[in-house]
Amino acid sequence: MSGRTLLAAEAPTAQHHGLATALFAVVVLITLTITLWAGRRTRAAEDFYTGGRAFSPLQNGFAVSGDYLSAASFLGVTGLIALYGYDGLLYTIGFLVAWLVVLMLVAELVRNAGRYTLADVLAVRMRERPVRAAAGTAGMAVSLLYLVAQMVGAGSLVSLLLGTGDGSARSWTIVGVGALMVLYVTVGGMKATTWIQIVKAVLLLCGTALLTVLVLVRFRGDPGELMRAAARGSGAGTAYLEPGLKYGVGIVNRLDFISLGLALVLGTAGLPHILARFYTVPTARAARRSAVWSIGLVGCFYLMTIVLGLGAAAVVGSAAVRADNPSGNTAVPLLALDLGGGADSTGGLVLFAVISAVAFATILAVVAGLTLASSVSFAHDIYARALRRSDERPVTERQEIAAARGAAVAVGALAIVLSLFAQKLNVASLVGLAFAVAASANLPTLLFALFWRRFTTRGTVWALWGGLLSALVLVVFSPVVSGGPGAIVTTVDFHWFPLENPGLVSIPFGFLAGWLGTVTSRTPADPDRYAELEVRALTGTGAV
Repeated sequence: MSGRTLLAAEAPTAQHHGLATALFAVVVLITLTITLWAGRRTRAAEDFYTGGRAFSPLQNGFAVSGDYLSAASFLGVTGLIALYGYDGLLYTIGFLVAWLVVLMLVAELVRNAGRYTLADVLAVRMRERPVRAAAGTAGMAVSLLYLVAQMVGAGSLVSLLLGTGDGSARSWTIVGVGALMVLYVTVGGMKATTWIQIVKAVLLLCGTALLTVLVLVRFRGDPGELMRAAARGSGAGTAYLEPGLKYGVGIVNRLDFISLGLALVLGTAGLPHILARFYTVPTARAARRSAVWSIGLVGCFYLMTIVLGLGAAAVVGSAAVRADNPSGNTAVPLLALDLGGGADSTGGLVLFAVISAVAFATILAVVAGLTLASSVSFAHDIYARALRRSDERPVTERQEIAAARGAAVAVGALAIVLSLFAQKLNVASLVGLAFAVAASANLPTLLFALFWRRFTTRGTVWALWGGLLSALVLVVFSPVVSGGPGAIVTTVDFHWFPLENPGLVSIPFGFLAGWLGTVTSRTPADPDRYAELEVRALTGTGAV
């Protein structure tokens, strides 16, 4: 069975479609029940934004890992390993190593210094209105890019489920997922989102562990035999196990490899929906313990994705994976189908349906967290503060929550439209772009604010806007949008930036913009406000 092409008779059948659809419906009903239960307990802004800060470190550790382990991880990364072998491992390594940056530099300090968002940390020592406008916009942009990746993954998954290759099934799936994520956020807020993440994390880890065991059993527990079979099944031979299958050997491809690695390692510490997770626990110590729990869970998961990616190449074959979905987004369900005994077996039917439902639950949970993060950025930072002058009446909590719910609807609609145009892209590649934007705008600003005494409001605004705009402009004029083999726009070619990921240029530019804005600022930094932030961040004194 190694390296074979998936025959029509072995493709998912109507039975698979029916059972998987039923399980999808169960997942949706469970998540809606959680949402309605939480919605009745969500009244104040703190309930909507942080779930009342009532979650334990273990609960929040599962929720953080649930937020982080997205469709890009379960579907996209595994697909890239199945198609490109060694080069696909970069995503696994980058996503995993990034958590060390979060633990050492971000988790405890952010929990101590902020309240709901990154802008809360910055506002302790900077002028509030310009900083909140820039930070809120950057947070919404990162969340939106991440949302597009999840919804593209949902389209690929349901297209496989329904056995249709046309775009209508994917498009309607994207619309349906968008409607659900808006409902989760507007009704349940952070409390519902967190419990959905916990349930999803447990399901995902159990499903991944089951598939990993089945792959290892298939190859008698011998990793060497698995790797040799994967090399044969890839059609590339030993080149599958060596660098260069995806990124090639040219200078541009090597720079793209480095750019992606930088974005993945540095971007996690600037993701708004991850930073928001540290506000759902009561203390900074609990935030740190949450990060430790999540590192263990995330580490185990990514080790298993290596086995699944190699298993998909060895059992299903890279050609069959590519034939079903050119970006490899359906490698995991196809692997489950084969490991269960094939399309004609009860085991294959059940395993395919269960893994597809787990993947769907993964997507629903992550899009809820992302939508919540973007709506909070708008309501708390932009609507309630950046757009309000000091002489105006402050926004009430009720008005702020109403604005957050309205923003969730708007963000959901925009994410649906963008996702319809990005269906051909690999979900892990799309997430790499979101990480690049986060690492270019949010991370430089956060590190400068926490550790550089001279950092000013102008430096903060320049770092945020400079990192955000440079990353977005480079993406627009990159092979991802036009000129590449799987570009979004195929009718014209207007790309001039050669790299698919902008991180190699935009991340240094974000740091440079922050430094330049600070040294050219006419108003020096306030040493007293920096001292206040430093004491709060390091000791927790005054933390909310």
